Amino acid sequence: MESWVGHEVPRLPGEGAPLRLYDSARQGPHVSRPDSAASMYVCGITPYDATHLGHAATMITFDLVQRMWRDAGLTVSYVQNVTDIDDPLLERAERDGEDWKVLAMRETALFREDMEALRIIPPAHYVGAVESIPDIAEKVLVLLKDGAAYRLDDGTGDVYFDISAAPEFGYESNLSREQMLEIFPERGGDPDRPGKRDPLDPLLWRGAREGEPSWPGGDLGPGRPGWHIECAVIALNLLGDRIDVQGGGNDLLFPHHECSAAHAERLTGEAPFADHYVHAGMIGLDGEKMSKSKGNLVFVSRLRADRVDPMAVRLALISGHYRSDRSWTDELLVEAQERLGRWRRAAAAPAGPSGAALLAGVRERLADDLDTPGALAVADAWAAQTLAGVADDKDAPTLFADTVDALLGIRL
Repeated sequence: MESWVGHEVPRLPGEGAPLRLYDSARQGPHVSRPDSAASMYVCGITPYDATHLGHAATMITFDLVQRMWRDAGLTVSYVQNVTDIDDPLLERAERDGEDWKVLAMRETALFREDMEALRIIPPAHYVGAVESIPDIAEKVLVLLKDGAAYRLDDGTGDVYFDISAAPEFGYESNLSREQMLEIFPERGGDPDRPGKRDPLDPLLWRGAREGEPSWPGGDLGPGRPGWHIECAVIALNLLGDRIDVQGGGNDLLFPHHECSAAHAERLTGEAPFADHYVHAGMIGLDGEKMSKSKGNLVFVSRLRADRVDPMAVRLALISGHYRSDRSWTDELLVEAQERLGRWRRAAAAPAGPSGAALLAGVRERLADDLDTPGALAVADAWAAQTLAGVADDKDAPTLFADTVDALLGIRL
């Protein structure tokens, strides 16, 4: 599957600092320490709807991680998936009387356009679930032969992962069993399925059903993969047994990331699967949770169609810290548009205060668990001084523009 078109990222003088990131498993910030190459896997969209601001905020978060790693002199191997076959996609296609493949292709194309407009550095590998099915089926068979998975005896051909094969299950999310059982059905789990060994066992392979798409699974029989094993296999195939960051929204912490890590660790014998499990907060609308059921999603494509500058959208989304659940409001967008205007006027000035101090300040704030509010404050202070007539450094405006472009992804 093709990714979107990238853009040139300015190279800044000097070298960035090591990045401290909050790890959900250890429940605290820790320095990310890749040697010379960093690896990151981020869960992408299930393409049954356009890119809403929650998607955008998550992708911007991990774009910032990539920018900080690159600024520190690291090469980055970044993989993102597209869950282009899953129940929500099939349900939306049936509701709208549309071919699920056409729906998936259209929404994936729109997602690419939105990512390009928001200046998200594209992943090196952009991989669909459908194209990965042969590899996934092979790994499910490995888990079956290993005794870490089992078939239901109800004739469906469904295969489940046995969480007793993952003795540390729960270490990533830090949830109690009671909490897991409460969340599991809300996020695609089926704790009441008859025949399962444990209510929390996740689906690895769904046997073929009449009226549903399916693929050959070899000794598994025809069917399609479960969600969690999809991400585990794609990441293992392209990034190796251990990765530096597994990322996504905080709604993926359990069960998706917990289960995909358990699958990967059982397949490789290596633990933990990721050095950092990093999760972005949710975006609400005017104080309420943004959700499809409430019909209050704000779409990036709609904002673009209304001629809202994507750089203002990006600025608005990074004005709050990435880990916090936060709200999108008209006022937030207006503030971002005004900030963007001030920055552009300052970048056009003939001179300004020290560019080196500005760069050091932005680097310092972002290195501290992507403190974007702090980084924006540093840039705001520089712009305010410049517009007030402080003109010590004639090269500073250019360095200012390059800094916010390279590190924050804001094109002035």
